[in-house]
Amino acid sequence: MTRGTVPAHGGGMVEVIAHRGASRLAPENTVAAFEMAAIVGADGVELDVRRTADGVLVVHHDARLGDGRAIVETRWRDMPAQVPTLGEALDACAPLWVNIEIKNDQGDPDFDPDDHVTVEVLAALAERGAGRWLLSSFRLATVDRCRRLDPSVPTAWLTVEIGTETVDLLATKGHTAVHPWEATITGEQIGRCHDAGLLVNVWTCNDPVRFAALVAAGVDGVVTDVPDVMRAAL
Repeated sequence: MTRGTVPAHGGGMVEVIAHRGASRLAPENTVAAFEMAAIVGADGVELDVRRTADGVLVVHHDARLGDGRAIVETRWRDMPAQVPTLGEALDACAPLWVNIEIKNDQGDPDFDPDDHVTVEVLAALAERGAGRWLLSSFRLATVDRCRRLDPSVPTAWLTVEIGTETVDLLATKGHTAVHPWEATITGEQIGRCHDAGLLVNVWTCNDPVRFAALVAAGVDGVVTDVPDVMRAAL
């Protein structure tokens, strides 16, 4: 794969995507977790990006650190040592492809209605040159902005469930994939997504029995905290 590509369905193989890295084997969203994901056989890594007070893109799930400080109000030099920059995280994920989730929830202290972080993430990826990534967000306006700014970078909408109009809407907008919660997806919905040219990567499955059912239903990727277990199941 090269810049602007992600794994395509239809080859009979399901992608195992390490949720925040191999997060049961090492602390989530750390260099150690990303390196471990490759060691245990994951195909890709999912990680979360936010911005510090001085504009550094860092990888962290929550808007606040464990001590309550908001990341957007904290300078990079004052961040905990285990929190990597986006660049450090991408380096650690090699040679895997990376799903970068842009955190932009309205209730968070770093909510970014103008999507400045999106612009900065795309600029960082462009500066790196060739790479393998997919941008996603629970905020549809954010992935829409990604798509408008650089259509060569694949995009996906994170959602709890696939609504009646979701498939046509995402396909019309030119997005690459939809990422529903694994508990809500059905084989019929997966089929409709594939017919519209959309990949389906579900989150977050840690049960091998459910994983087998998702594989049988035709999903393209499964986000999991235990990529080693899911790789063994495959």
